Amino acid sequence: MATLGDFQTLDLRVATITAAELHPNADRLLVLRIDLGGEQRQIVAGIRASYEPQALVGKQIVVVANLDPAKLRGVESQGMLLAARDGDRVVILGPDAGVTPGSKVS
Repeated sequence: MATLGDFQTLDLRVATITAAELHPNADRLLVLRIDLGGEQRQIVAGIRASYEPQALVGKQIVVVANLDPAKLRGVESQGMLLAARDGDRVVILGPDAGVTPGSKVS
């Protein structure tokens, strides 16, 4: 079971997706470029079955910003987006109204 202290170590922030494309080496992954408030990053997410890349551009999402970078099928991911899984459907989590990229989630 996680403690409040465990949760407080996560740096959750709002990001705006600025570009999205198919992962070159994986059928289930998308490569997203995000704006975290003046900092540009790339994340790889397993959401390809639920989202078309062009529909994601401009969408705001919540990301875990303090994860160590990881290579997913040869492409570096510099964070992780939050999503809910409902059966086979994946729904990205984000704010109800637009906020400044980089805003902390608490």
